[in-house]
Amino acid sequence: MTSTDSVQEIQTTCCYCGAGCQLLFTVDKAENKILDLHPVEGRTNEGTACLKGWYGWDYLNDPQILTRRIREPMIRKGGKASPLEPVGWDEAIAFVADKFQEIKKRWGPDAFLAAASARGPGNEAGYITQKFARAVMGTNNIDHCARICHAASVAGSRQTIGEGAMSLSIPEIEDAEVIFNIGYNAAASHPIVARRIVKAKEKGCCIICADPRITETARIADLHLQLKGGTNVALTNALAQVIIGEDLYDKDFVQKHTKGFKEFWEVVKDYTPERAAAITGLSPQDIRFTARKYASSKHSVILWGMGITQFSQGVETVKCCCSLAMLTGNFGHYACGTGPVRGQNNVQGTCDMGDLPDVYPGYQSVTDPEIQAKFERAWGVPLSNKAGIQLTRVPEFVLHEPDPAKQIHAYYITGEDPAQSDPDLEEIRESLARIDVVVVQDIFWNKTAQYADAVLPATAWGEHDGVYTSSDRGFQRIRKILEPVGNVLPDWEITCRIATAMGYPMHYPNTEAIWNELIDLAPKFTGATYEKIQRQGSVQWPCWDKGPQDRGTMFLHAGGIFATPDGLGVLKTSPYQPPAELENPEFPLSLCTVREVGHYSVRTMSGNCRTLRNLEDEPGWVEMSPEDCAALELTEGEIVKIRSKRGAVYTRCMPTERVKPGAVYMTYQWWIGACNELTISALDPASRTPEYKYCACRIEKIPDQAWAKAEVARQYADIRKRMHIAQGGVA
Repeated sequence: MTSTDSVQEIQTTCCYCGAGCQLLFTVDKAENKILDLHPVEGRTNEGTACLKGWYGWDYLNDPQILTRRIREPMIRKGGKASPLEPVGWDEAIAFVADKFQEIKKRWGPDAFLAAASARGPGNEAGYITQKFARAVMGTNNIDHCARICHAASVAGSRQTIGEGAMSLSIPEIEDAEVIFNIGYNAAASHPIVARRIVKAKEKGCCIICADPRITETARIADLHLQLKGGTNVALTNALAQVIIGEDLYDKDFVQKHTKGFKEFWEVVKDYTPERAAAITGLSPQDIRFTARKYASSKHSVILWGMGITQFSQGVETVKCCCSLAMLTGNFGHYACGTGPVRGQNNVQGTCDMGDLPDVYPGYQSVTDPEIQAKFERAWGVPLSNKAGIQLTRVPEFVLHEPDPAKQIHAYYITGEDPAQSDPDLEEIRESLARIDVVVVQDIFWNKTAQYADAVLPATAWGEHDGVYTSSDRGFQRIRKILEPVGNVLPDWEITCRIATAMGYPMHYPNTEAIWNELIDLAPKFTGATYEKIQRQGSVQWPCWDKGPQDRGTMFLHAGGIFATPDGLGVLKTSPYQPPAELENPEFPLSLCTVREVGHYSVRTMSGNCRTLRNLEDEPGWVEMSPEDCAALELTEGEIVKIRSKRGAVYTRCMPTERVKPGAVYMTYQWWIGACNELTISALDPASRTPEYKYCACRIEKIPDQAWAKAEVARQYADIRKRMHIAQGGVA
């Protein structure tokens, strides 16, 4: 940080994707105004930034394009039928504390569920949220949005290699010799990571991209495996079959560093390329080429995203990807391994902080008596040894559980919007309306806030300090750029005030004090002090020692020693099963949800940035093949209705050669074209991640386009009014 009179330069970590780019803001502190921004050298971004990095800070100005900032605490004094009324912090905290205590006393600790935020608050707030659930409410019912994106990566990797994070670092990607990119569109999700893939290509890397769409990565790939959606397990099993069947696997590595080979072969031996071709729509020759090429190098990397995790067999695909890397000895050295590239800026960090139902901070099991005893000593209260429930199971424990004693009665939602982001939104709305107490803690009005009994206004990224974890396990500092406007508080302080009002004092002078408590309880993070993060710019965990000699860990599983109890990797996979809901005569198309480079999550942040909003606005698009458009007599830009068994939304038609006939694609951040009205709530049985990537739908032509445009404008105006913006329409 540098300064001249009132003008200061402040470096911080970007608030959007998990790449962890470093940005330098020039700020007039006297005017509390951002004057300039440019990216600077960081471990992952090398002085570059994407669209959101350059232009995604404008929401701090509260331009009220889509929604508006929450500036005052609000509560419903007369019950759910009464309006939200502004109150002071003392009254709001007392109201929430009393409600939570009533629920705990009447229904028990497990009637409470907390959702932490993986976006703006930072790791310290995440630590406090899980501590509140466990130490104050007495439950492990704590979760966050990793459940709906990369929970399958965590579960599948834990079962095989013992660690759910990227095994390699983002800079290593460009030195890979082979990249097997499956279900991951880096150009839209992590443009800075995409630069590393392009650099790898320039250095001679062979890129094989498995994706149902022709993505940007597919366009530069040496081979594009344009498989049918939902067939990832059949493909990965077939790759393993070829690698073993053709004797391409690393026998020495497998023998010394893994177990389960016989059981693994029993599953994959029947997945010949010919059998897999019939399932995936690929050619046997391309499957064999992929397996041979991947096995040919000790610098082979597998990169994946939600294109494999958001399936009811997401965990199985992850297990097989980890097994492919073990079979070929592609672990434990530079430029190899597995890369589940996490989506949001701090979704890795919120996992690190223990905002999961089965682990304390640092991935320490809640069912381990020694670990439980350690946290009981530190926090001074008895703790539950029962794993909690996942947030994707809210409808199950609200609508479908007949015993009130087993239901969720209180939901504390920090920085998330399940009424926009969860599948089968009609069911989610019904659940939120039925829960006794819903508390929303956020920076903007959103769809979930409409169901809140209390709304607590928090500071945004850029208005507080803390630490984020990038996708490749890198702890980096975030710093306050502007002073917050309004009667708002940092998330960690709000939660601490509620805990204190409930009789469990939680007082910290700053985020560093919270961080120091955390790292002393989580051995993997102990060496990552604020001082070391400041000095190095980034510290990748594990970092065991506070001394200067432990600078963190670039890649995991060095020497083939995995993070399992016995140090051995476990080769695992399962037979292929089709998605939960297939096309049928009534709904003949498959729907898959995808990302868009210019927007982010539920769009309360990026949708309130002028430049990003001007790139695209409501009601979004549905990508369709030209053949499907011709069959329905649709043209580009025409408003259509897309319908599934669960609901219907309006969006615009986008004919594109990127997709095959019979499959359509929608981005999930639109509020009118809200594709999660359509998606199915089928869950992976291990990770409880929804199958966002496959459900049956149909497209309906609307003959009266003037009426359709007026209806979209009406819906947009209605949404903005409910978000406390008086006027506005479609851009």
